[in-house]
Amino acid sequence: MPPVRRQISPFAHAMRQDATDVEMRMWMALRGRRLDSWKFKRQATIGRYVVDFLCIEARLVIELDGGPHSEQRDASRTALIEAAGYRVIRFWNNEVVDNFDGVLASLRIALGEVRPSPNPLPHAGEG
Repeated sequence: MPPVRRQISPFAHAMRQDATDVEMRMWMALRGRRLDSWKFKRQATIGRYVVDFLCIEARLVIELDGGPHSEQRDASRTALIEAAGYRVIRFWNNEVVDNFDGVLASLRIALGEVRPSPNPLPHAGEG
């Protein structure tokens, strides 16, 4: 199983700097354990791929799709990430814009299927 790299690849770093409005909206809902105390990373590297959002505790990847996307390329990418032990959930950008509460509800359902750690990592400045 490819590990999550702790060091940010130059490609992931550039993607963080050029985040879309939709990515930033999602990040504001996920960062700092804002979604039911789950810890997320953005533009995390799994193997050779950079994923939009990653919750290591839940082994959950969130991908936001917009504009031109190749279903075949996305399917093979998803298959490789899932083979590494992660569950991938995809949302279209317009879903995040038009139905943000529904997107968050879907994420809560997916996260509810995973048991949270009894000893989560401390928040910054704690421990």
